[in-house]
Amino acid sequence: MSAATAGSMILPFTLLAPVLAALIIVFLPKEEGKMIKIVAALGTFAALALSVYVFFAYDRAQGGMQFNLILPWTKDLGVNLAFGVDGISIPMLVLTNLIGFTAVYSSWNLDKRVKEFFVLLLILITGVMGTFIARDLFIFFLFYEIVVIPIYIMVIIWGSTKRVSKEYAGMKLTIYLLIGSAFLLVGLVALYLNAKGLNGGQGTFMFDELAKFKYDPTFQKIVFGLMAFGFGSLISMFPFHSWSPDGYAGAPTAVSMIHAGVLKKIGGYGLIRLGLMVLPVGAKFWAPVIATLAIAGVLYAAFIALAQKDLKYVVGYSSVSHMGYVLIAIAAFNVTSINGAVEMMFAHGVMSALFFSMIGFVYEKSHTRNISELGGLARQMPRLAVGFLIAGMASLGLPGTVNFIAEFTIFMGSVRAYPVLAILGIAGIIFTAAYILRTLANVLFGPRRPEWDHLKDLRGPEMVPLVVLVFVLFVTGMFPNIVYSVINSGVTHSDLSKVMETVGLAKMGGLF
Repeated sequence: MSAATAGSMILPFTLLAPVLAALIIVFLPKEEGKMIKIVAALGTFAALALSVYVFFAYDRAQGGMQFNLILPWTKDLGVNLAFGVDGISIPMLVLTNLIGFTAVYSSWNLDKRVKEFFVLLLILITGVMGTFIARDLFIFFLFYEIVVIPIYIMVIIWGSTKRVSKEYAGMKLTIYLLIGSAFLLVGLVALYLNAKGLNGGQGTFMFDELAKFKYDPTFQKIVFGLMAFGFGSLISMFPFHSWSPDGYAGAPTAVSMIHAGVLKKIGGYGLIRLGLMVLPVGAKFWAPVIATLAIAGVLYAAFIALAQKDLKYVVGYSSVSHMGYVLIAIAAFNVTSINGAVEMMFAHGVMSALFFSMIGFVYEKSHTRNISELGGLARQMPRLAVGFLIAGMASLGLPGTVNFIAEFTIFMGSVRAYPVLAILGIAGIIFTAAYILRTLANVLFGPRRPEWDHLKDLRGPEMVPLVVLVFVLFVTGMFPNIVYSVINSGVTHSDLSKVMETVGLAKMGGLF
């Protein structure tokens, strides 16, 4: 096998690693719970190792799509089984497999229908991963639809019933995702048919081919509006966000980690990859609306988080708030802001996965997530307290974590495009500090509570999410160029910079 062939096959191998693990688990006896977990861990570790290899092997100087594999699938429709990654998608690929690997260990103590749980978890990871490496719009949408099925099943079977029932949470989450996908499907079909007409009757779903056509401005405004609603619902853009906190609360720990860590990022990634690159005139038209809704979400969700008594709802509304920063960065549409948006998606993914992992262990051991019922846990569970504290400090954007780099870059990129909105967004950090510090103080500190003396601290496999995610948060925060160089290569070497100059969005004040 030549080097070029080997390079083109690495992404399919990465995609198939969890699938192969799921197939092996299918043939294992359901009584072999430990072996099932080991196979799931090995499958996700293999995918993580391959994605890390892609991350470091990517040629930053060359940029553009690399590790490409394009196979004709349905010639009459112009559908290709096409995979490839650039500096925008590689961080999302690594993030997916990083969270997938740690999600397995966050579910290590699961004892209910273990076989079915890990098969569905591996399918979910595969579906999310496929959206980030697909170069064909049809394949992208196919993987997105694959994600919906396992999430619903996992929530209604393994979810928790506290403030809302798991059935309600699963149904609400699924309905919102399907409504969003319906708008995406309409936009996808319209884009395909319009491109077909501009291409002499030859249809195509390839992202780079679709970006070459000059669509009518009115058409772009309409279709981008459909895309913005679909992807905006997925990234929990205000006011289409209410499904998200309920979904977190009702989902099992692993699903909450993947939901907050990478599922939402499909929305931001889709807006950049499809919205900005293919429909730039539509993006310019809708950008002020998106920016306004983004900051409304930042402030509203952060304020609502202050009143929450359930740990998952605090982090759930915090996630909605943080995604507002991603949206205003996308709306600012300059090289600096887009760099910040992608970096923020990566940073928030790691931080929220760590948060939900620690919350999952607290709930598993204490059977409560009510903040008022907890307190002083740092005495009984010091290692878990460290994970909570670091996740909280990352949420605040503390220097030394990658979240600080992401937020700083976003504000630098968006302040000249939307100075008033950007300043309001910065004010949202005050609310963030209030609810994060309040939560940490009430859960971890204060007088010792004897009723929790029986709780056992993290040990053995439970330490894996803490060690791995904390390591990534600090290494990428202290050496930001590790991730930033890849992202910047993807943004500056793509057609994004040319598009911004062509439609005049760069003149809105972005920093170059």
